[in-house]
Amino acid sequence: MKGFGILMVITLVIVGLSLLLLGVQTFFSRKRKFPDMHVGGNKALAKKGIYCVQTQDALARRNATSKVKADPEESEDAAGFDGK
Repeated sequence: MKGFGILMVITLVIVGLSLLLLGVQTFFSRKRKFPDMHVGGNKALAKKGIYCVQTQDALARRNATSKVKADPEESEDAAGFDGK
């Protein structure tokens, strides 16, 4: 049982050091800001036309409503079927 306690302390020290080392740049940089991991903040994806889900949904809804306004008989319904 004593060996288990020592092993647990060693494990906790290793995990703690790992977390500290992973956060060194965030904790000790002048910016003190977590990096933006959101798809919308990635410029390379934006150049490829890849956006976050909310933006893609808004674009799809905008395109669907403009398609309905342009020619309601040829537009598809919301499910993607033309009803024929």
